[in-house]
Amino acid sequence: MKRQIFQVLSILMLLLISGTTSAQLRKLQIAEMAVTNLYVDSVDENKLVEDAIRGMLKELDPHSTYATPKEVKSMNEPLQGNFEGIGVQFNIIEDTLLVVQPVLKGPSEKVGILAGDRIVTVNDTTIAGVKMSREDIMRRLRGKKGTKVRLGVVRRGVSDVLMFTVVRDKIPVKSVDAAYMIRPAIGYIRISSFGANTYREFMDALENLQLQGMRDLILDLQDNGGGYLQAAVQIANEFLERNDLIVYTEGRTQRRINYAAEGRGLMRDGRVFVLVNEFTASAAEIVSGAIQDHDRGTIVGRRTFGKGLVQRPIELPDGSMIRLTVAHYYTPSGRCIQKPYVKGQLKEYEQDFDNRLKHGELTNRDSIHFADSLKFFTLKEHRTVYGGGGVMPDEFVPLDTMRYTRFHRQLAMKSIIINSTLRYIDNNRKKLKETYPTFEAYYDKYEVPQSLIDGIIEEGAKQKVTPKDEEEKQRTIPYLRSQLKALVARDLWDMNEYFRVFNETSDVVKQALLLLE
Repeated sequence: MKRQIFQVLSILMLLLISGTTSAQLRKLQIAEMAVTNLYVDSVDENKLVEDAIRGMLKELDPHSTYATPKEVKSMNEPLQGNFEGIGVQFNIIEDTLLVVQPVLKGPSEKVGILAGDRIVTVNDTTIAGVKMSREDIMRRLRGKKGTKVRLGVVRRGVSDVLMFTVVRDKIPVKSVDAAYMIRPAIGYIRISSFGANTYREFMDALENLQLQGMRDLILDLQDNGGGYLQAAVQIANEFLERNDLIVYTEGRTQRRINYAAEGRGLMRDGRVFVLVNEFTASAAEIVSGAIQDHDRGTIVGRRTFGKGLVQRPIELPDGSMIRLTVAHYYTPSGRCIQKPYVKGQLKEYEQDFDNRLKHGELTNRDSIHFADSLKFFTLKEHRTVYGGGGVMPDEFVPLDTMRYTRFHRQLAMKSIIINSTLRYIDNNRKKLKETYPTFEAYYDKYEVPQSLIDGIIEEGAKQKVTPKDEEEKQRTIPYLRSQLKALVARDLWDMNEYFRVFNETSDVVKQALLLLE
């Protein structure tokens, strides 16, 4: 019965959006009124309508979605480029908030809160040792710019609880994770998403690297799930010549819209290598596709996710939002790279990564097959490229399943690796800082202690995460060791230093460097 109600309400919402006749609307309004007033049990109308909207969208494509007001706020913050709060990177360890790093020049750093501090009270409410959810803690710490919050802090080596009054402020959310000279004359920039401030961050990084003598660039878009189309267009513009088409969008009711380069970009010369993988999606695929179609650079890695659908936000009166697919986007050669889907079958769509792994696509290029009908040609060198399912790289780099083992994946999924690292840093932060005052000293001399490796394996055994045999254990340790060194660097410095360590063991980065050098 309830499922039928949801279907009726779903049709009502669809007709409201599409502009149906008054007779059809009246019919559905009567049905809704009947349910509300006559149904045998009490009905939560708000939940009924929300479930109806979700039910309607579920029968469409995988990217048409509904979000509550709370979900809208959470979803928008990373893209808007800032939020309002106290300015700390933190993690929860043993039911206590541990400050990983205060944001540079942020409100917490200004009052003297340090990495390694434990925040135990917020406005006299205890948040430590009470199993409070991460969402509840964040709700207490965040607030409007200019408001004050009183924090109780426990600091290693200090017997009393320290009290700080922090004035909340706007906290930047960075989308450029790393930017540095990876080799002489070769720059590296990693973008995690495309938000409101991404272009400005990218330009700052680009200009800084050029001042350091950069001629060629590695642009890392691995694991980049996308974001604002306009940000992707702005960044692609920096690589292309005047009037080069970057992307165009077109839908059943939306006319074709072209986005073209202005021809004033800072990176129109020099070699470009774009790194992608199976989690590179949407706006990141726009940049990759434009650079590939214009033969401007080389795409390195594995076939991208394949999201070629454009969503239009439809804001509802209560602050909730429908993101409705209204168009496809196409790369300059005319490719639509949206991977196939069956309407209403979201589960199959979400299992795409597992299916790719099972079919051998992530480990063997020859396992990837495209129909001739999906064949297109690049615009300058007329190389063959394909649509219908992501951007296929020019240089394929297989996923190394021998190194990234099932045992490692399970340790990561259970948060055993990250929690063990946090405890290690917490116990050794002062000693590490004294021993390695600079990142360069750390990179050259630091070795991950065997005790940390052993502790992770022991904790895994306690949580029933064990290697299937000694051989899998031995294959796991080298990758785990390099990951731990990168994680320790991140907590002592920042994400830039994390990638400076991690990239030296990345097969995709190493392949780009091999081609460049």
